[in-house]
Amino acid sequence: MTTATPFTAAGNATGVNALPTPPSGWPIGSYATYEEAQRAVDHLADNDFPVADVTIVGVEPMIVERVTGRLTWSRVLGAGAASGAWFGLFVGLLLGLFSTGGALAPIVTGLVVGTVFGLAGAAMRYSAQRGRRDFASTTQLVAGRYDVLSHPRNAERGKEMLTALAWRS
Repeated sequence: MTTATPFTAAGNATGVNALPTPPSGWPIGSYATYEEAQRAVDHLADNDFPVADVTIVGVEPMIVERVTGRLTWSRVLGAGAASGAWFGLFVGLLLGLFSTGGALAPIVTGLVVGTVFGLAGAAMRYSAQRGRRDFASTTQLVAGRYDVLSHPRNAERGKEMLTALAWRS
């Protein structure tokens, strides 16, 4: 019978902590990419290893910002108009569904008003930057390496299996 404590999830039979905790286990493999770590765990699963005892841990986390392009007034205003138009179209369609008159007027009104507000909002945000950030980017949280950990009772077997996988590759 499992009882809920302040440190376990209510009704959680495995006793996994509800609060963040550091990973436990012995390292059985280390990989440069998450895809390689996934492949290793998949190999373990395919060979009847108890993967419920396995954890993939991203070590040395870093935030990576990848620049995707240069921002210009035309790109900013075009994106703002498109975003506003989509939102306006959505609102117009909702209003058109519940309108007693024709459905076309609310749709067109929503589209036009959304486009104008999208343009104005994008112009204000971009002009407030004053040329300090004239580029678009995406941000990701990645790790420097990915370690595969296993419960100590199966660690040696897992390490042997991953070593054999590495030799085949």
